[in-house]
Amino acid sequence: MVLTVLAFLVTIGILVVIHEYGHYRAAVACDVKVLRFSVGFGRVLWSRTRGETEFVVSALPLGGYVKMLDEREGRVPAEERARAFNNKPLRQRAFIVAAGPLANLVLAVFLYACVNWAGVQEVRPWMAQPQAQSLADQAGLKSRDEVIGLQRVGDPDAEWLPVRSMTDLQWLFTGAAVQGEDVRLRVVHRPGDGASAGGVREVTLRLSTIPAAEVDGALLERVGFSGPFAEPLVAQLVEGGPAARAGLREGDRVLSLNGQAIHDAGQLRQAIRQSAQDGVAHPLRFHVERVGGALDVVVQPVMKDVQGKKWPRIEAALGAPAATVDVRYGLVEGFTRAVTRTWDVAAMSLDMLGKMLIGQASIKNLSGPITIADYAGRSAELGWVYYVGFLALVSVSLGVLNLLPLPVLDGGHLMYYLFEGVTGRPVSERWLERLQRGGVAIMLMMMSLALYNDFARLLGVH
Repeated sequence: MVLTVLAFLVTIGILVVIHEYGHYRAAVACDVKVLRFSVGFGRVLWSRTRGETEFVVSALPLGGYVKMLDEREGRVPAEERARAFNNKPLRQRAFIVAAGPLANLVLAVFLYACVNWAGVQEVRPWMAQPQAQSLADQAGLKSRDEVIGLQRVGDPDAEWLPVRSMTDLQWLFTGAAVQGEDVRLRVVHRPGDGASAGGVREVTLRLSTIPAAEVDGALLERVGFSGPFAEPLVAQLVEGGPAARAGLREGDRVLSLNGQAIHDAGQLRQAIRQSAQDGVAHPLRFHVERVGGALDVVVQPVMKDVQGKKWPRIEAALGAPAATVDVRYGLVEGFTRAVTRTWDVAAMSLDMLGKMLIGQASIKNLSGPITIADYAGRSAELGWVYYVGFLALVSVSLGVLNLLPLPVLDGGHLMYYLFEGVTGRPVSERWLERLQRGGVAIMLMMMSLALYNDFARLLGVH
């Protein structure tokens, strides 16, 4: 909990500082007098004045602001009117407003580049046995197939994109599913026990059959992937649990379950989950390989409540650790991939928001501060590289969010300036007030929905 809170505060602090610093530097460059640079809102906890600007840290850390000299907010001495924000040319005002979100996008590029240069251990895109009758199963994918490339079928000029990790696969699948496109995969079958790999073959996944409303973090599972390949070993036993009482031992390799051949740990876990009928757990006959030979072990599972549903459990950890690969890029490629990833994340975020607005995508994809804090803590536990990658993702999201044409956001102000540039006159005070109230109402609805989704995930409702 302490790590989660600290990681969340650091995340918000960095992103807010960078965002407001973008506004601040642009204002200084345009010779606008900056009165206050605040991280947080409410009561001032710390302040220091440098030059003509007061830098403060306030009690509520969920945001910040840059207060500039402006005749709309108070009396301005005649000798400083030229430095007031409202008296600057339209292009300068637009530049100052846009500089905050752009700073977040530039930060994301830098952070993604750091991750690419430092390298990270990712799960290898080595597939477990697909779920029966799933898209992956229908495409002909099998246990021990490794995905090495992906091509979008809907784009005749699409190139083959390399797939180096499960993260790559998830990202490419999501992008194609959001656009309603099928994908073609290049796979290599890699049998165990030192046998040589099979030849390269191509399979097609009909991602276009998945509704956009179902494109979320569980997309790989919806396609039929039960997880990365892992040897079907008994990794750990709960003392006194059904598996331990029946005689299973750590290190046992499961060859079959109730006569069904078992190829990997994902298939084994799936077979156990599906063994219950009408909410009743039935005995399971494990045929296992153990030092000295093979034997049968009959285990009576117990029904356990997991997030509001009853599942049969044998109270044992199943599966060897998934294979990993070190994903690292050189100086130029790491930077270019960072730019591409930032652009792709921004474009996909806008696409998803648009689809949520018209009902084509699930509003469950909208997350709030609780989910952000949760993922901040999880990524920090994994190491600084994972945390930096998470920080880059949130930085892109913040930049995109602030560019939305809502009156209370930077994008809303840019919308006003677009109107002014087209008509030659600013938006009237009367309309500004109306639009401001409407923008606040929309933001409150979005925040309420995001918090509802946060609590629903926390309670296992989603």
